[in-house]
Amino acid sequence: MPGFVGAIKLNNVGSSSVFHIGDVYKIAPISNVKTFAGAGSFNTGNGMVVYNETSSTNVYDSDLIDQPIVGNA
Repeated sequence: MPGFVGAIKLNNVGSSSVFHIGDVYKIAPISNVKTFAGAGSFNTGNGMVVYNETSSTNVYDSDLIDQPIVGNA
């Protein structure tokens, strides 16, 4: 049963997000990302001490497509 929606203030919608009001059958946002980070990049906490004497991030990827999203709608 349809409903009535009052005033809406929309500040920001991301590139792979969905903004929907009303009845819906299926919502399936699709996005992919490849992240490269060096040693100790995602460490969190209070008083972290990370020693990275010799650190390098290997960003070489021999295959061009890791996870295709074409046709996944």
